[in-house]
Amino acid sequence: MNVSLRQLRAFLAVAGHRHFRRAADALHLTQPAVSRLIADLETELDVRLFDRSTREVVPTEAGRYLEQALSRVLDELDGVLAHARTQADPLRGRVRIAAVPTVSAGLVPAGIALCAARHPSLDILLRDQNQAQVLDAVRGGEVDFGLTVEPATREEFEAETILRDPFRLVCRDDHALAAQPSATWPMLADELLVLLDHASGSRRLIDAAFAERQLSMRVALEVGHPYTAFRMVEAGLGVTVTPALSLDALRPGLAVRRLEPEVRREVTLLRRRARSLSPPAQTVWDTFREVALTLA
Repeated sequence: MNVSLRQLRAFLAVAGHRHFRRAADALHLTQPAVSRLIADLETELDVRLFDRSTREVVPTEAGRYLEQALSRVLDELDGVLAHARTQADPLRGRVRIAAVPTVSAGLVPAGIALCAARHPSLDILLRDQNQAQVLDAVRGGEVDFGLTVEPATREEFEAETILRDPFRLVCRDDHALAAQPSATWPMLADELLVLLDHASGSRRLIDAAFAERQLSMRVALEVGHPYTAFRMVEAGLGVTVTPALSLDALRPGLAVRRLEPEVRREVTLLRRRARSLSPPAQTVWDTFREVALTLA
């Protein structure tokens, strides 16, 4: 069969958008060009792939089968071609990483920027996800590696701790604790707490810090991101315990105090056990380690 990749990619675009003009815009082609590619493909396959109306374009039964099969095959082909390109330039290619929000905001930008300056042929894709999602993405091979808080099941990964990030107290600057040079964990026993929820890797460590000291916790609110916690604290709804890496998102009117004794979380690079990284992924891994050393 004389079927081209351009025809197949045009078919997937039309099937995905259900519209010729939107598909043409996505492919940076004219609408007549996309229509011709689809017509040629239908002629070559001797089957109708779309039912067309004035309002929408809907794949036929044959079209639905081809869409489902082609999506997988072309993804695999893209991966093969990307790998072939790296043979000429070991540091050319795409690296997929996943990171928990506090690390995404506090460490990842500097790491990606340094990689871009040193290795412009590297293409880095980031997933900003909670702890459980990052672990699942690494475990399932959806990303090359992850940046996360020390996992409870560390033994199932190849792991490297790159930073020990201390927890800090954040309160309003008119709060009684803001008048202290530092705070202790027992001082928080009677405070309303705004904490990250249990999808965060940090929450397990915060709960453990209270439990080890046999302190009660008055959790008023649970949120998914430190920035949300800061807004709740700003509104006078409590105080929060947060990793130091998250403090870049701090707003005026809030005070930061050290928590004594200091409790730290381990920021960790993770990859699947017994799986080596590609040269591009290893380069990005090493760069994040370097950036973490400067933060430390």
